[in-house]
Amino acid sequence: MPPQTKTSAAHDAHPAWKILLAFSLIYFVWGSTFLAVRVGVHEVPPLVFAALRFTSAGLILYAWMRLKGVAAPTLREWGGVTILGTLIFLLDYGCLFWAERTVPSGIAAVVLATIPVFMAFLEIVFLRTQKLTFRLATALAIGIFGVAVLVQSSLSFGEIPPDRRGILALLLAACTWSIATVLARRLPQPHSKPMSAAAQMVNGGFQLFLAAFLAGEFHNFHITAISTKVWICLVYLILFGSIAAFTAYVWLIHNLSPTKVGTYAYVNPVIAVLIGHFLGGESLGPRTVAGTALVLSSVIAINTIPKPKSELEPGGEPRQPLSTEAPDEEVAQPL
Repeated sequence: MPPQTKTSAAHDAHPAWKILLAFSLIYFVWGSTFLAVRVGVHEVPPLVFAALRFTSAGLILYAWMRLKGVAAPTLREWGGVTILGTLIFLLDYGCLFWAERTVPSGIAAVVLATIPVFMAFLEIVFLRTQKLTFRLATALAIGIFGVAVLVQSSLSFGEIPPDRRGILALLLAACTWSIATVLARRLPQPHSKPMSAAAQMVNGGFQLFLAAFLAGEFHNFHITAISTKVWICLVYLILFGSIAAFTAYVWLIHNLSPTKVGTYAYVNPVIAVLIGHFLGGESLGPRTVAGTALVLSSVIAINTIPKPKSELEPGGEPRQPLSTEAPDEEVAQPL
């Protein structure tokens, strides 16, 4: 039986409600995590909040995997995990949590959606695995212009532009995530995606705690002063954002085509913008709509460019790096 027929038969074996539930988790839960982060970092120092989230989620997921009999990472695999933990959690998520002190959650999600733009630059300039065609150049230009619309005061259409330092931090986050995606294909990691994600979260969480200590974030911080609202956001991020939604993602990637599962990358920013507006009171004016539309158009155009044959597995599917998230995952994000 041809591989595609086997895949179709496997899909038919799963009830529609289970597929719908899994997509709801990666669409809406991951899309809503940006607002939960924003609520948290307005009360808890950003690196401390990130460290609490990922260390807790990583330890829970790690214990769950070990109870299921999944082997612990080897010393060599911990080396790869440490590099990815630095890029993804210390730098990417550290920048995201820090930026959301001053940048609306919806805008933060849209700027992070530029990861494919940075991936394309890496593939063109450094990896030499992608050629700069007219279509790709146009897509990159649209993405850059979309970010400019979100940032430049002259293109703000009457809205107040977000803090530029926060935007720069988000662009750095997108860049480090792109580098991690490339390295994830080459670094030793546990074969189990959930175990790899757990190890990266634990490792990255400890690095975030160290960074928070060095940055002086524990001065004047008292865990007993955290409000109930922020505790709810933290528990939501741990259980739903980093565990439930990621588990749903792993299940989907094993049962549906990567193209279908990858649609979360287009849906999450839209969900984040809408939730930020209706639940977080964030502005949703012409600038936000135009910038979001331009960035997502760029991402869709880049992701639908046919991959070279060298980038495909024998069965014709894009290679999937063995690593965490995301989208989120490419490396999928445990947003």
